[in-house]
Amino acid sequence: MSDDVGEFLAFRKMITPLIIQIIFWIGVVGCVIEAINFFTYGGSAVIFGLFVLIVGPLVVRIYCELLIVIFRIYSELVAIRTGAHPEHGGAPGFPVNVPPPPQH
Repeated sequence: MSDDVGEFLAFRKMITPLIIQIIFWIGVVGCVIEAINFFTYGGSAVIFGLFVLIVGPLVVRIYCELLIVIFRIYSELVAIRTGAHPEHGGAPGFPVNVPPPPQH
């Protein structure tokens, strides 16, 4: 456990992907609340409310996925640097095996 705390304090363990998931659900709830708000206005606002209800969560999802991609790229760069993939228990050689030096 103290190793996890050390990793966290040294900024080698990322907590942001969990926070991004929380941001996603807050964004979805916000879209639903805004859609309901537009429904109460009536008239043409109902159509915009349907638009917000359908497209809003998709936009929030795409934004959050782009943020997660940044952290996955970081994870893969760490794997390349250390020679071990973090999601597979640190199996050596993943994802890049260094080729042998050329023989002359």
